[in-house]
Amino acid sequence: MKALLRFLKPYKGICFFTLLVMLVDVAGALYIPTLVADMINIGVGSANMNLMIQKGILMLAAALISGAGTLLGSFLCARLSARIGRDIRNALYDKSLAFSAYDFEQFGTGSMITRTLNDVNIVQQAFVWTIQMVLPVPMMCVIGVIMAFSIDRFMGFLLIAMTAVVMIAAVFITRKASMIFEKLQAFLDRINVVLRENITGVRVIRAFNKEPYEEKRMRRSFEDYAESAIRANRLFFALESLAFFTMNICIVSILWLGGNRIGAGMMEIGDITALTEYALLILFYLIMAQMVIILLPRANVCLKRIHAVLSHHPEIRDGARVLQAPSPHPTEVVCRFRQAGFRFADAEEATLQGLDFALRRGETTAIIGSTGSGKSTIAKLLLRFHDVTEGAVLINEEDIRNMAQQDLRRHIAYVPQKAWLFSGTIADNLRYAKEQATEKEMNRALEIAQADFVHQLPGGLQTRVSQGGANFSGGQKQRLSIARALMKEADLYIFDDSFSALDFKTDANLRRALASAVTNSAVLIIAQRINTIVNADQILVLENGRIAGLGRHDELLQSCPIYQDIAKSQTKEEESNGKQS
Repeated sequence: MKALLRFLKPYKGICFFTLLVMLVDVAGALYIPTLVADMINIGVGSANMNLMIQKGILMLAAALISGAGTLLGSFLCARLSARIGRDIRNALYDKSLAFSAYDFEQFGTGSMITRTLNDVNIVQQAFVWTIQMVLPVPMMCVIGVIMAFSIDRFMGFLLIAMTAVVMIAAVFITRKASMIFEKLQAFLDRINVVLRENITGVRVIRAFNKEPYEEKRMRRSFEDYAESAIRANRLFFALESLAFFTMNICIVSILWLGGNRIGAGMMEIGDITALTEYALLILFYLIMAQMVIILLPRANVCLKRIHAVLSHHPEIRDGARVLQAPSPHPTEVVCRFRQAGFRFADAEEATLQGLDFALRRGETTAIIGSTGSGKSTIAKLLLRFHDVTEGAVLINEEDIRNMAQQDLRRHIAYVPQKAWLFSGTIADNLRYAKEQATEKEMNRALEIAQADFVHQLPGGLQTRVSQGGANFSGGQKQRLSIARALMKEADLYIFDDSFSALDFKTDANLRRALASAVTNSAVLIIAQRINTIVNADQILVLENGRIAGLGRHDELLQSCPIYQDIAKSQTKEEESNGKQS
């Protein structure tokens, strides 16, 4: 509930006015039976037409006021719900931007989508229904019982007993529903995960002819969800049946007992009409409230899931002493790793240990090593996608953990291992790195990245890009990703295995163009192929998270056995490919 109050606080005025409107609606609805009783008891009994006309005018006025209250209340509830839903989604999105990869793993992408869309929708629905159908119930019960007591004390106690029976049943059923709805949301998470895997992995599924297996897996997920949903609907059925049974018993009791009390001279005929309408109104609101209350456990589960995201402390946070990122070209050394190490929270062994090297302006540093040696993790440490668990990473001799993350990343251009393009145009993707980029600047970046194929496309820079760049080949996506990074004037350029999809000629041309284009910046290349890094100013050889060698290509061929093994294996592979071709 605290999580919801946080978003309600800015709208206190609207909330108060909405409750006031609801009170007018309830008061108008309950005033009408009193007027009907007076018309029957006094107007009909004494044939007083003037009184009946007066009461009729009052009834019309009460109905119009009550109806206006209902419409205005519905409008205010819908508006308030829309604003709260918007604020919650914005808060979830803003929070997700602060998450590291490890933070996302705590929840899962499918679950984050469910929480942002489905869970917020349920909270919005529950909020509207609670205001419209639950909050008026206490007012309706209290005012209705008071009006019943004003007519006949015995009938007042009858309405109290009827209300208590329905409420006790509601509490019992609501507790049982809470556990079911918690499972229901977990099953919905599972459905989203399986759906996402089936959509994104459709080519793999078809390649291995696993369609029947995936169909069974999907069917099992839906069946689990359906089973819980059926159990929830059974609770709805039980509560609705009990409420209608109680309503009918109450009406029969009022008519039977009321008839006896009229015969005894304790009540009048019009009083039975009023009491019946009071009972029907109270029970109607109670039934509607029960339909909502039984959904509140589900909304409460959704709120807890939303709160879990909003209250999660990100792994990566700006330090207490926030520094500005270094000014352009401050020192020769752009970045330094000082006995840096990193271990994942759930790992038994460290991924990286004892890293000690520097990235200098105007120099290219390359990192090579076997799969799983920790090459890409170094790039993530520089960008603070992860934080070192020992030692430090320094920029301008300042620990990057003391810098604002946005300021740090503003001075780094990054090409990820998996090239990713956003839906839009090629120009939109290039401007992702520099919003006000001119066409001349974009053409220059494309030229350096060897992405001249763009000019041969019918639309040129305005060519549409599908989500993820699905309408381009792997090599084209890599070159466009490199061009995007080159649009940014950065102190450090990081290329995380960004040349793997390029042929040898394109690779060589790109490296030559790159060397002359970023002479005032440090360049870090993470590579699998030695021929990509032979001209690097320093090459760092990683093995099991440790530095196994550091130097130039010729030096490492003489002094580093691991580098020698990599060179030999790649030479044999190239010779084998040459013979086959």
